[in-house]
Amino acid sequence: MDTVLDKLILGLPLLPAVLVILAAMVASRLMHRILTRHAGPGTRAEFRLQIAHLIIGLSTTIVVLVVIPVGPELRGQLLSLFGIMLSAAIAFASTTFVGNVMAGMMLKAVRNFRTGDFIRINDQFGRVTERGLLSTEIQTEDRDLVTLPNLILVTNPVKVVRSSGTVISAEVSLGFDVHHETIEQALLAAAEEAKLADPFVLVMELGDFSVLYRVAGLLEEVTQLLSARSRLRVCMLDHLHRNGVEIVSPNFMNQRVLDPAEAIIPSSPAASSPEPNKKEAKVEAMVFDKAEEAVSLDNLQRDVEKTRHDIAALADPPPGSDPEQVRRQQEMLARKLAHLEEAIAAEMDREKRDDDNEPSE
Repeated sequence: MDTVLDKLILGLPLLPAVLVILAAMVASRLMHRILTRHAGPGTRAEFRLQIAHLIIGLSTTIVVLVVIPVGPELRGQLLSLFGIMLSAAIAFASTTFVGNVMAGMMLKAVRNFRTGDFIRINDQFGRVTERGLLSTEIQTEDRDLVTLPNLILVTNPVKVVRSSGTVISAEVSLGFDVHHETIEQALLAAAEEAKLADPFVLVMELGDFSVLYRVAGLLEEVTQLLSARSRLRVCMLDHLHRNGVEIVSPNFMNQRVLDPAEAIIPSSPAASSPEPNKKEAKVEAMVFDKAEEAVSLDNLQRDVEKTRHDIAALADPPPGSDPEQVRRQQEMLARKLAHLEEAIAAEMDREKRDDDNEPSE
């Protein structure tokens, strides 16, 4: 009995440390219950929970080092060692963090692109959906979301499709047996039918067996970039075939076991329309849906700022203004501002629901 009592007495100085650890376990469990109570699968509660556990763990370690029964000199050495290890970890991690923050501030200042723009960085191409201090998110042609650290955007060339219009082009290689004027006329007609402004044709290469042509034109509505590229190639096929131009290389023509007089041209449909069909028109709406939502939210926020500026200007109307007309304008702007704020709130709520419903990786 005395032996057990002696052991308990010897372990009594460790009681504060044990109580701190037990309190940390209870706090961790309570935090887990609070954060996951209303959270479904795939939400951000897991990230918040990890941050909470990290804070609790670091705080518990510091408190335990303070209350353990050791001499002041050893306690100071342990705290110093813990501080050095924590500082080293933060220093190694903060290099990239600070670099991305500085890059984000630089991108905000330069303003070389904005939400909704098409950009290409290395082998990534897509439409900007979010611009943050640490990273920029784009939506690719496959509707996937790609997060690019801001350091990559400032250390690599970024190609931005101008909102005022961009030149789209397509290439085709044809044989030397067809006169270039015939091909140029057909390709120019194809570009015009594809709704491209100021079309032109370039001869890119005189190869050993074929000539490489490029047709290009200005696309003024850049939001239809994918559909316009496809439409241009379809129109090229149609106009070249209508002019009796075979789109096959001489090598293929020499090696096929067919009648030399037979042309590889598909029969034309009974009726065709140069206008894009409904399915084609919905391509961008499906692929870049989040980018469209981001542009809509951006536009709403700009309208709110402009409306507030107009309201502030009417607060001090110029001399000679009709008070009744000023009052009506103020009421109209106030209703417009309330409508815009409701639209922004609804848009942000919908984005939050979409983010919460995203399945976790």
